[in-house]
Parts: sequence; C-alpha cells; structure tokens
Amino acid sequence: MDKRILLGKRIKELRIKKGIKQEQLAEMVELEPNSISNIETGKNYPSFMTLEKIIDVLGVTFIDVFKFEQHQASTDLIYEITKMLNENPEKLKDTYKIVKALVE
Repeated sequence: MDKRILLGKRIKELRIKKGIKQEQLAEMVELEPNSISNIETGKNYPSFMTLEKIIDVLGVTFIDVFKFEQHQASTDLIYEITKMLNENPEKLKDTYKIVKALVE
C-alpha cells in the first residue's frame, strides 16, 4: 500500500483514539480542515513542520506515527505472523489462545 495512504490512516487512527475531530486538529495545527482530510486520505503528505505539530497535538512520537503494520494487506500480515512464530515456536500455544479468544 502507498506510504502516503498508510501515514494518513495512521494519523486518522491516532486522532480518533485521542477523541479529536478533524476540524479540531486542523485548528490546533493551524491548517484548513480540508488539508487534514487530504493528509488522512493520503492525497497529500504533511510537511515536516505540520507533522511535528500533529505529533505534538496527538501526544505521540514520530515512531508511533509510522507504526502502520496493521494496515498492510492480509497476506502480508499472515506472512509476518508466520515468520514471527517460526522464529519463536515456544510462543505458538500462547498465540493460539489469544487468537481463539479474539475470534470467539
């Protein structure tokens, strides 16, 4: 998936988690609401200064903003999970219990 889209989704996810509306975020970072919308939909990248402001308002770190692994394609996620379990076979039973609890 395009990095702009992934970054936008992640910013939106963090904004919603913080309970901030698009219009509020726009005001807090001194942008037009349309600009925030374009960032969140992946139409535009934020400038570095805007990204710094967004990170400040959301109370997160640069690393937090770029953690968008969960937005990867399902096949990529399955590959990553399989890889992690192959590298840590002792975690297989615990992982099974967690997944089973999530889907039931």
